[in-house]
Amino acid sequence: MTNVTMKDKKRIVVKVGTSSLVHEETGLMDLNKFEKLVRSLTDLHNSGKEVILVSSGAIAVGVKRLGLKEKPAEKSGKQACAAVGQANLMMLYQKIFGEYGVTAAQILITKYTMIEDVSRRNARATFAELLKMGVIPVVNENDTVSTDEIEFGDNDTLSAIVAALVGADLLILLSDIDGLYSDDPRKSKDARFIERVERIDEKILAMGKGAGSAVGTGGMCTKIEAARIATDSGADMVIASGDDMGIINRILSGEKVGTLFEAHKNDDFHLINYLSNSHKE
Repeated sequence: MTNVTMKDKKRIVVKVGTSSLVHEETGLMDLNKFEKLVRSLTDLHNSGKEVILVSSGAIAVGVKRLGLKEKPAEKSGKQACAAVGQANLMMLYQKIFGEYGVTAAQILITKYTMIEDVSRRNARATFAELLKMGVIPVVNENDTVSTDEIEFGDNDTLSAIVAALVGADLLILLSDIDGLYSDDPRKSKDARFIERVERIDEKILAMGKGAGSAVGTGGMCTKIEAARIATDSGADMVIASGDDMGIINRILSGEKVGTLFEAHKNDDFHLINYLSNSHKE
């Protein structure tokens, strides 16, 4: 991929994981990272690009807001935390985006939103209208009403589905790891960094069996699954570290950071078929 190609990306989905938004030591919101994330996205927006943010963190924020020592084990407790945390999360996004003169909109969806034809078309139309208005949509799964049967379970998959839905040409996953390795670098000294993936084969799938972070829900397996969706739908995807939110601008400038999964538009890939099949599993 050339620098010019990356600079030419017009519609970009950025997913940020919980571990990139909170302080590891306390679990409280990292306001410095929030501000840097919003500033980077606003800069992309100001350069004429269309930006969609998929943000995790609602449950983690709710846990701290409610004064709990740890995330509840039962679903009802998690959903209560999500209800409190999502409101706080969105309030912070709107405040900081507003300071840079940009309007942010909240979109909460479930798998049912994507599976049902009318609601999926409505969601696509809403995204299109918001982008046309110069608004930055902030997306999360609607954890407060999701059930085991209708939840995506992780925002890696959700962000890839959003990218496919809106016809994005780039998906950036920001996480607590700086890309794909041949093995879990936290466990193996022999782990080799993979800069570029042209095709997702069995060898690549085998590399995705590392563990996720303590505060998030998605490990490398979910990121590779997201890459399959994104690349089949025609979008490039980059996995990169969320430690420094300035990495977003570095990626768009063509700098080789993170792991790039190259797009290979698959004419046999249809989002509704993928969703329907995964819904049955």
